Amino acid sequence: MTDHDVAQDPDERRLSTREAADRLGVKPETVYAYVSRGQLTSRREPGGRSSTFDAREVDALARRGGRREPSGAGSELAVRTGITLIDRDHCYFRGVDTSELAAHHSYEEVAEWLWTGEMRRGIRFTAPHDALTAARRAVDALPAHTGPMDRLQVAVIAAAAADPLRFDLSERAVLDTARTLIPTLVAALPRRAAGRSLAQGGAEEVGTEEAGAEEVGAGWAGAGRAGDERAASGRAAGGLGAAEQAAPGQGAAGQGAPGQAAAELGTGGRRAAEPGAAETHAPELGAEDGPLAPRLWSRLTSETADSPSLRVLDAALVLLIDHDLAASTLAVRVAASARAHPYAIVSAGFGALDGALHGAASGLAHRMLLEVLDRGSAAAVVADHLRAGRRVPGLGHPLYPGEDPRARALFALLEDVPRARPALQAARDVITTTARHKEWHANVDLALAVLTVAAGMPAEAGETIFAVARTAGWIAHALEEYDEPPLRMRPSGQYSGPRPPQPLP
Repeated sequence: MTDHDVAQDPDERRLSTREAADRLGVKPETVYAYVSRGQLTSRREPGGRSSTFDAREVDALARRGGRREPSGAGSELAVRTGITLIDRDHCYFRGVDTSELAAHHSYEEVAEWLWTGEMRRGIRFTAPHDALTAARRAVDALPAHTGPMDRLQVAVIAAAAADPLRFDLSERAVLDTARTLIPTLVAALPRRAAGRSLAQGGAEEVGTEEAGAEEVGAGWAGAGRAGDERAASGRAAGGLGAAEQAAPGQGAAGQGAPGQAAAELGTGGRRAAEPGAAETHAPELGAEDGPLAPRLWSRLTSETADSPSLRVLDAALVLLIDHDLAASTLAVRVAASARAHPYAIVSAGFGALDGALHGAASGLAHRMLLEVLDRGSAAAVVADHLRAGRRVPGLGHPLYPGEDPRARALFALLEDVPRARPALQAARDVITTTARHKEWHANVDLALAVLTVAAGMPAEAGETIFAVARTAGWIAHALEEYDEPPLRMRPSGQYSGPRPPQPLP
């Protein structure tokens, strides 16, 4: 960004180039490199020759890891964005604390607000008939063992093929696509029925189950969220704070024989949806309305939905909408820079999210909690991970030196879910056990695993929740990138091969 002359605010602390460099631990030349990449804003003082920098902006860059020397042309890619800020163990969407947003607004409301700046109370996203029909047919043609991420990737391609106007990148068209694509992805996933297929007379059972979920969802949404402060502030002890943690030697269930808690998880005593459980689609498309959380719930578990559980799921969707420039979000912005249509940018996001180091972390935490519940204590489970040289899943985050605020918000809400108590205790046991070696704070993957274990969902359910939630954030980033010069995401390669000329092979 170029320098510009402005009058100085006497209340604003300004730093010289040398002072900014010292505070960042870099050379003065590097400070100007940060300016050129949009990471710092400089200005020239009236009558002066040198540039100055906002001390708060310099400190924020230092906290984000700005104390690194760039390695030359085409290295660190910095993208100026007005969507997410992570600062001092807090996460903000457009300057608003995400925990507050999750406490007071639904996923659809927050998504719409991120896209348009308008908070539309009670907004619903509905899948169009043609796109939903195409997506369901494509998904239904997949092998029975196909996982949800593969189904989502196929669904978005099928929905794109059904939309001849997908190349219209006007803001209105992109927003229309966003509002219909997310519910299409959810509705394209098969509902989980309790062991009966549609051909076996399962249609009535599925319909009853869905009606129950929608009824609970309507009551949950209609009750309002303004009075629910738990997701914003957590309990006085701080979610999974030390005051609430069990002693390391205590069983993960708090009492009873090892494995007893796992056997009692969820309604009807089912620990998780079995691989052989029937997965069906409802015969009518018109049922796909109402809040998104109940619709997604029926795709993840055959357990009955209750209001506290749906509130946790909806809060998780809100909290996972965006998280700065994660790998999948960067892939989305690269695609948007090339003016790919919204379906294609979501496909790019799914591709990166499908990596083992990005979206699958909650599944590892899910399996760990089940093992803790089966064995009755976290000590042996944690020891096995450490002995194998593996990180304990669900603990620590490079962007949060302290507690992950998303985990804190979800743990506070999970306290109100009776079926979550065994899984919550297992998570506390893991944290307490690892604290003997090193203090690791819980991250959002562990909180998500508590929800999926408690609700009898499969291990990959957390990744599905993550993917659906993050789609709204990807659209927000695409809208930003569409306003930037096209094809700007073109870093320079640093050739490291043999110097020419080389002999012909």
